Order: sequence, then C-alpha cells, then structure tokens
Amino acid sequence: MELSDLKIFCTVVEAGGVTRAAERLHRVPSNVTTRIRQLEEELGTNLFSRDGRQLILSPAGHTLLGYAKQLNALAQAAREALNTTEPRGSLRLGSMEAAAAVRLPTPLARYHARYPAVTLELSTGPTAQLIARVLAGEIEAAIAADVQDDPRLETMPAFTEALVLVAAAGHPAIRGPEDVPQASLLAFPAGCAYRQRLETWFGAQGARPARIVELGSYHAMLGCAVAGMGVALVPESLLAAFSGRAGLSEHRLAGLTGKSETVLAWRAGTQSPRIKALIALLQDV
Repeated sequence: MELSDLKIFCTVVEAGGVTRAAERLHRVPSNVTTRIRQLEEELGTNLFSRDGRQLILSPAGHTLLGYAKQLNALAQAAREALNTTEPRGSLRLGSMEAAAAVRLPTPLARYHARYPAVTLELSTGPTAQLIARVLAGEIEAAIAADVQDDPRLETMPAFTEALVLVAAAGHPAIRGPEDVPQASLLAFPAGCAYRQRLETWFGAQGARPARIVELGSYHAMLGCAVAGMGVALVPESLLAAFSGRAGLSEHRLAGLTGKSETVLAWRAGTQSPRIKALIALLQDV
C-alpha cells in the first residue's frame, strides 16, 4: 500500500463520493476511481459496496479506515518533524465540555494570535471518546480527565480541577448514597470521567442511582440540578461562571470529590511543532 492511495481512500470516505473527493484532491474522478480499484485489488477485498453511483463503505473498508487515518497522521507528523520547527497546518484538538468552556478560551486565543499559520479545530466529547479519537488519528491531541496509563499515549498535566457534587438549593447534607436514595444521576453519556467517578462511588457502597439522565451540556445539567431533578458531579471552576449558582447546594465527599487531573494527551511519538507550542502555552497558564 502507498500512503497516497490511503489518502485518496480516506478522502473518498470523508467527501462521501468520488466526484467530491476528486475536487478536494485536484484530480479527475476517473483517476480516483482507478486508484481505489487498484487498492482493492492489492488488498484482495472490496472497500465499498456500489449501488449505482453511490459508494457505501464495506466492513473491510471500515476496518481499513481506522488504520489509514493513523498512518496518514503518523506520516504527516514525520514530515513536520523533519521539515520544520514552526507550527503550521491544522491543529485538531478535542476537549471535555467543561475545559472547552472555562479553561481553554484564554490559551487558545493566545495560540491563535501567536501562530496564525495554524488553523485550530476544536471538538468536544467525553474522555473515553476523546482518547479513542486520538489513538485512531482523528484528532491530534485531547484535553481529558482521569486518563489511564497507556503506552500508546504521551501526556502532560494541563489543569487540576476541584470537583463538587451539586443538588438543588436546600437539599439536606449528602454524606453517602443513602442520602440521595431516589435521586437521578445527571451526567454526560458513558465514557465521561466524572460520570465514571460518580457511578464508582455509588457502586463502592453497594448502591445504585435511581436512574441516569444523560444530558449534552453542563448548562442543561446544572439547570436540571437547580430544578431538583437529580445530582451531578462537576468542576468547581464551572460553577464560578454559572449564573444560577444560588439555586444549588454543594456537597464535598471523601472518595468522590476533590482533585481531578486534566491532561493534554497525544499519540506517542507524534509530538508535532503544533503540539509543542500548545504545551508551552498550557504551561504558562
């Protein structure tokens, strides 16, 4: 396999077809089609199912796509390491919702001002999803909490968060799961580091939340807590910017709240000039 073939393959998938891929690659559609067919012949399998002019990624194509993204990302990192020390190109950064809202605006604004040749692309998600995307080469780095040791990753401390359990104002003191027997857990979908902490806290004491209400933003989560719909575990730095904080009660519990280490994580061996520049800025925060 040639890297150029893998780039064409990824572009066809991302663009949703040969014609659009050809436009992005500045090639004629027939050339793109030929390269895809040659790649399929070399691999001995169909990468797409063809329905008229529509291409549908096959199971084999799905498998190859993950590897192709990783190889393309590694090749790009190698070129940058050899050819330049000046940050340029596209920095695809992932972040947890809270960090994106509270911690990143200032350092990213400085990054943009200092390195105008870099295009910043920021997406949000839970820790597990972000790390999976880093390892798959879909994003270059991620800001994530409670990241497990993994030889495929390199990390650096970015922020230390103080966590607090919140409920509606006037809620009696919460010392353990027995104090919230009917409460719903307000959380992001599975894969969120803070949700995992809260579920582990319940489980360690032989308890389970009445139910888990999955929400897509901290504003929705805090709003539901104010309305008495349940409890949530959130960074204290987020509460400082929440206008409805007076409508919340805050509870600190041994073994649940306290410090959480948020790190910048990237795939081992792929520290580009863009990542080095981001590390330097985060260390100055």
